[in-house]
Amino acid sequence: MADKEKKVSIRERLHEGRHSPLKTYIQLTVGDVGFFRFALYEFLTCILGPIPGGIGFYLRKKFYPLLFRKTGKGLIIGRNVVVRHPDKIEVGNNVTIDDNCLIDGRGSGDAGVILEDNVMINRNCTIQAKAGPIRLGKRTSLGSNSAIVSMGGVEFGEAVLVAGGCSFSAGLYNFDEIDVAVMDQGSYSKGPIFIGKNSWLGTGVIVLDGVNIGTAAIIGAASVVNKDIPPNAIAFGIPAKVKKFRE
Repeated sequence: MADKEKKVSIRERLHEGRHSPLKTYIQLTVGDVGFFRFALYEFLTCILGPIPGGIGFYLRKKFYPLLFRKTGKGLIIGRNVVVRHPDKIEVGNNVTIDDNCLIDGRGSGDAGVILEDNVMINRNCTIQAKAGPIRLGKRTSLGSNSAIVSMGGVEFGEAVLVAGGCSFSAGLYNFDEIDVAVMDQGSYSKGPIFIGKNSWLGTGVIVLDGVNIGTAAIIGAASVVNKDIPPNAIAFGIPAKVKKFRE
């Protein structure tokens, strides 16, 4: 288990930033970059981010690649997509990010947040690297209103199908001290979450910290996965249990 430093907490940074709001805003949105990079980020996200229709898609496709660490061809970004620390984000070919999503690479380290070729992020999704990298394999589809929060790392294999409203919650809080608020006791991670290739997760599935779901597994809707699921298994329930195997 790895403890996470409190400096990665937005609450801590906002508290420290009361004396320098602009510096705090820069740290939360783009990190340690030069003024030109910050000004470019502000211009592109403020001006182009809300533009509707085809002209908005075209302008974001044309100019948003300037923000990211690496960008392939055929990028589609919807309206009001919030991108934080884009210098830590890599986007492959033909990636689609629908309206009102958040992609935050601030705690991903050198590995960054990587969306491989043909990844589709449907609207209202959150991909947030608090203290660990995130990688979504080729042709992975993340359903609307889903959230990936990484403390120890999150990795999806190729062609993972995720239905709407799913949650990948990598990280836990310490809670041993009764007289201290849980939010003040620090957090830790059991390890990364791995989702094997060709797997399918139904609507509203919750995957907890340190879980490994094997290749071609199927997880039933509204299940809570708190232990590893072997390859080719069909599992569901709270907590999720293997019911049978795909032949």
